[in-house]
Amino acid sequence: MKSAASREVNKIRAQYEARFLSAWARSDELFGLIRDDRLLAKPIVWRHPFLFYMGHLPGFSWNQICGGILKWQSLNPHFDELFCRGIDPDVDTGECHWHPEVPDEWPTLKQTEEYRDRVRGAILESLDVVPRGFSNDVMAQGGRVFDMVLEHEYMHQETLLYMIQELPIEKKNRPSWAPRYVFHGGPISRSIHIPAGKACLGARFNELDFGWDNEFSAISVNVPAFNIDSLPVTNGEFLEFVESGSYDEEGFWLPEDWKWKQLENKRHPNCWLKRDDEWVYRAMFDHLPLSQVMNWPVYVGLAEARAFARWRGKRLPSEAEFHRAAFSGPDGRESSYPWGESAPTPRHGNFDFTSWSPAPVGSHPAGASRWGVAELVGNGWELTDTPFAPFPGFAPYITSYPDYSKDFFDGKHFVVKGASWATAAELIRPSFRNWYQVHYSYVFAKFRCVSS
Repeated sequence: MKSAASREVNKIRAQYEARFLSAWARSDELFGLIRDDRLLAKPIVWRHPFLFYMGHLPGFSWNQICGGILKWQSLNPHFDELFCRGIDPDVDTGECHWHPEVPDEWPTLKQTEEYRDRVRGAILESLDVVPRGFSNDVMAQGGRVFDMVLEHEYMHQETLLYMIQELPIEKKNRPSWAPRYVFHGGPISRSIHIPAGKACLGARFNELDFGWDNEFSAISVNVPAFNIDSLPVTNGEFLEFVESGSYDEEGFWLPEDWKWKQLENKRHPNCWLKRDDEWVYRAMFDHLPLSQVMNWPVYVGLAEARAFARWRGKRLPSEAEFHRAAFSGPDGRESSYPWGESAPTPRHGNFDFTSWSPAPVGSHPAGASRWGVAELVGNGWELTDTPFAPFPGFAPYITSYPDYSKDFFDGKHFVVKGASWATAAELIRPSFRNWYQVHYSYVFAKFRCVSS
């Protein structure tokens, strides 16, 4: 008869094996969208080529689980180092945190795939070892290190997709399941008053099976009353800003944002094109008339969102205001999701790859918060004007990855919340924090305006 400990190990193995196999299948599917002759392409100059990410996902997994927790002998020390960490240069200065030196020549596709497959086999072997108490490291307890590696994979799947978005359509392998776009109209945005009250940011360590270091510790803050748009800004609304000429008026931009705009010669959002006199929207696999997607949320960087909000005589929400609008309610109670306590499903929003494109805003009324604010989770990350910074009690507790967050507490990265259509459901929790630079405009990120 199996002991209780053995049964628990088998349960953990079955749970995580299914999750790893599913995550790897999705990653392989995404890499399959890229033609082999484009794997060394860098469609975003601030990112490594695609091939790096094919090696980075297994490299990170090995370094955290097999090398970090289990201290196993490396399968390929050079690749463990080469693929250990990506880059996030300052888009204004080009300066970057520590990362391995970029090689003169990247490994071949075959070499990278062989490394990936060997590491995956080792990860599956580790599922029988880590839960047996091999290590006293906090990351070895309760499958925490497995959750971290899986969430890292989920986040990079989204990175891959917004990089793939930047490839010319003819440079991609169009899948048989390419999206069916939705173009219907939706509700009209209205202003919703949120009274003064508390917002609970972050989480306590024992509340989560796993959380990244920047999610801890919990803090309660007082939030003054404010008004928030019930829906995010659409392509149609942003087009008014552009065609009125206001997008090109310096007075609506912060000085540093205007300088960036002029240097980059920015004339419109990243997903738009101008062909003759017609505006075109660059979807993942198609070019669509912008007139068809007027009700989709506009994807822009923080600098552009700030300028639009100032044009409207408003501003962007803070992280605390987002939390109050999303997770509190008229009864003063905090909920796990804007809509309540039930787990995220497709009826609650456009996330977890249920659609491979944005949808018209307001398409998921079941996902509205208890204040009536719609789409705070899904259809695009929500930009805030809060610099990414530690909560009181912050500690880089992941000993094998101490610089996950602290390298970006630099005043140049800002918090984004919620989820996009390419965000895994496992990342949807109130304390999860994403962050990007002000002048990084490639992310599937939307915004809405607030006023005091």
